[in-house]
This record gives sequence, C-alpha cells and structure tokens, in this order.
Amino acid sequence: MLNPQLSRYLASRLPSEETRRLVLLTGARQVGKTTLARARWPGLRYVSLDSAEDRYALRQLPARLWSRSVGAAILDEAQKEPSVFEKIKLSFDEGSLSFSVLLGSAQILLLENVRETLAGRVFVFELWPLTMAEIAARGDAPGAPLFVRLTRNAASVAQTLADEPPLLHGDYEASRREAAAHLAAWGGMPELVHLPPADRKDWLRSYHDTYLQRDLADLARLRDLEPFHRFQRLAAFRTGQLLSYADLARDAGTSPGTARNYLEYLRLSYQAFLVPPWSASGAVGLVKSPKIFWADLGIARTLTGIHGPAEGALFESLVVAEAHKLVRTLSLEAELFFYRSRSGLEVDLLVDTPGGILAFEVKSRESASATDFRPLRLVADRLGDRLKAAFVVTSGGELARGPEDGPFWTVPFHRLFG
Repeated sequence: MLNPQLSRYLASRLPSEETRRLVLLTGARQVGKTTLARARWPGLRYVSLDSAEDRYALRQLPARLWSRSVGAAILDEAQKEPSVFEKIKLSFDEGSLSFSVLLGSAQILLLENVRETLAGRVFVFELWPLTMAEIAARGDAPGAPLFVRLTRNAASVAQTLADEPPLLHGDYEASRREAAAHLAAWGGMPELVHLPPADRKDWLRSYHDTYLQRDLADLARLRDLEPFHRFQRLAAFRTGQLLSYADLARDAGTSPGTARNYLEYLRLSYQAFLVPPWSASGAVGLVKSPKIFWADLGIARTLTGIHGPAEGALFESLVVAEAHKLVRTLSLEAELFFYRSRSGLEVDLLVDTPGGILAFEVKSRESASATDFRPLRLVADRLGDRLKAAFVVTSGGELARGPEDGPFWTVPFHRLFG
C-alpha cells in the first residue's frame, strides 16, 4: 500500500517565514498546494478566498490596516480577489509586512497581478503532480533520482553511472516498480495515492468536471464549455505528437485562432505543456512544430478513455512529463527538446545542460534492441562533442551499456526517475 503522507521536493526550496519575502505558490488544482503550504508554514494564518464572505471582508479592509488585521498569512485562491495584491504590496513596501504566501491555480490571473503589482518582490514556485520519486519514497524525503544526477553532472556521466548497480533488489526495487505502475495507470495527483483503485476513476472524472467549472471559468469566462471540452479531449489524444493548430482546429470544429487560445488555457492551468524541437545554428531539415504533452497521465486517460498499458505515445508522455516536472520543480539548469528531421530521424528527448546534452529514446519494451540505438547514433554524429550520453528508456529492469561503442546505455524507466 502506498503511503499517503508524501514528502514533496519543493518543500526544501520554500523559504522560512523569518525571511523577508513574498511567495507565490502556483500549480494545477488538487496538486497539494494548500497541504504543502500549511505544513511548511504552520504558524501562519490561513485564509481561503474561495469564500465569498472572506473576499468581501478583505475587499473592504483598508490597505493601511492590512498588516494589523491580516499580517503574515497564507492566502489561498488569491486570484479570486485581485485587490489583495495592491494591499500586500503597500504593506510590504512600508515594512509593516515581511512575509506572505499566495496560492492559486489560475496561472494567468495570478501572474498578471504579480507583473502589475508585485514585480520584483515575489518569488514564484510551481507545484506539479507527484513525481515517481516522491511516490516511491513512501513518506521519507525523496532523494535525487538518476535523471537529476545525470542532468546536474552531464559532463561526468560515466562517473555517475559507475556507482549504479545493473539491477536493484528487494524493497528498493519493489517500491520503484510500484510507484512507476501507479504513475502509469493513475497519474500523480496526490489524492489518488490513498484512494482505493475502485474510486480513482470517479475522482478523476470529478476532477475534470471541477476544472471545467472553476479553473477554466476563471481563465476564459466561456459561455459554452462544450467546444473547449471537445478540443481538450482531442488534444489529450495527441499527447506525445507534433502539434498542428490547423489539424486540431479542424477536428474540433473551431478556428485556428480559437485553437491557439484553448491550448494556452490548457498550458496556463498546468494541464498540458509544449516541448520545442531542437534547432541549432546552421541546422537544416529539422521540423519547427513543437510537441504537445499532457502533464498527468491519469487526467489524459480520463479524457481519452484509454486505460490499457502505457505504450507508444503514452509511455513517451510519461517519460517526458517526469523530466519536465523535475526540471521545473528543482529548477534544474536544463532545457528540454526533441529531435526530428523532415526525413524522419527522431529522438524523443534531448536535455540540454551547461555540461552537455543527454539524449533519450523511449521504448515501452522490457529490453532494447540494436535497432533502437540507431537514431541515437545518428543524432550523436550530428551533435558531436556536445552529446555526453544517449539512453534507450525501457520498461525493463536492467541498467546496461548499449550494443555499440560510445556513451550508449539502456536504462529502465523506474531506475531513471524512481
């Protein structure tokens, strides 16, 4: 049974209330922002602006009385009452307020208010769905998974991998396998970790309904949600694929301009994200369209109705989403790309770091074949010395060198991220 009391990576990065700082903690609905904030700052007053009564009271409160009446506090759903931003700013600038926390899931409204009112004063942190390592840690503080260590030390990949055993055993292996299976089947929403499997589909459906009724309403004020829902479902079917606004607009029965707006709503509410194609000075013959990925596989499965094994584009989405979550959560010095030429040469993920580039080809099989390394070899030739290591990510269990000379490896998904 997975432990519901889960530690989050972001907790170690959040400042103390003894620091003079304004903190903005944002992320998708139900990813654990309130739980994390109240655990990190238990001595702060908690105010939810979901309450119309509390919104009215704070709206009427004169700015000069803010620090005395509210003071250092956690303000949840802060985007629902924009007047609080100016009052916090005035109190912070005059020195009567030294610390406050703003929480919210509607990124566009929060960040617009931050840019207009709190620019230069606020530190922004993003909370994403659970990573595999957070699930596998079973309540202990999660360590740095192999992906993080490789990314931080891309120039010394061989040294990092020399300390890794080919196989894991016992509880160490079982906890990672269990976390990988949960993530692939249900995604990383914290509430699902301790719900019985029979209740998880119902929770995900309710989550989606709440998202449409609340977060999307905050973002877009759409009168008719059905066109957006149709677009959202079609976008979920395309996770891991090249993005074509024209194709999505045609299939959704809307205009390309509306399709762009809808996708921006998905991005701003942390439902989906884009990975750009690799491009380099002088490079020709590379595609220019980004790929779309769903941030949480459980939500994508709910939208598409696909509940079988995570294969093909679903497995690729699982791998890329884990990389994305870790890069954003831990503020790693890395950028994510994919490589694809117009002639069909493709590598699923490039991680560009100050120490060099790491390449990952994703295969949902137990083991990798020599053919799986062919695109990695070709891309390695094109990237030259910038490429430090190339991996085929599998669903198997063994970390091993590839069949060719050079920095080529097979790495299991649960070993890379667990």
